[in-house]
Amino acid sequence: MTLMIRPAEPKDVPTVLHFVRELADYENAIEKVVATETLLHEAMFSATPAAEALIAENDGSPVGLALFFHNFSTWTGWRGLYLEDLYVTPAARGHGVGKALLKHLAALAVERGCTRFEWQVLTWNTPAIDFYQAMGAELMEEWRTCRVSGEALTRLAAKD
Repeated sequence: MTLMIRPAEPKDVPTVLHFVRELADYENAIEKVVATETLLHEAMFSATPAAEALIAENDGSPVGLALFFHNFSTWTGWRGLYLEDLYVTPAARGHGVGKALLKHLAALAVERGCTRFEWQVLTWNTPAIDFYQAMGAELMEEWRTCRVSGEALTRLAAKD
């Protein structure tokens, strides 16, 4: 396997969306993917991008994705790197692609002066949890994700 990791380019948007859908399918949530190529292109390649992505290629064929963005910690006063999606195709799993993507992102975080590199993992995804812990990740068990979306977001945003 000749592995190369590179920044995503506008021509990669269809591949990014394909990998996002495959990841959602693995997580039993394919029906929740409403992103389109247009939305992803705008998010990654507009004048003010919201996210970036890395593509892992084996002999020129895409086999992995890491989609990420910066966050900020008021406690440290520094920005961090947040990994939104890490995906490796089933055929490429176990060949170091995920490890290479994480190492690349960690190096990028250090290069950009980030003090944290964070992501979430589903509690039932034991293979991913084991992999992340083997890579040195600490599970933050005391933290819970809060989300307001859809009609609840509209209600919360409504003026009294």
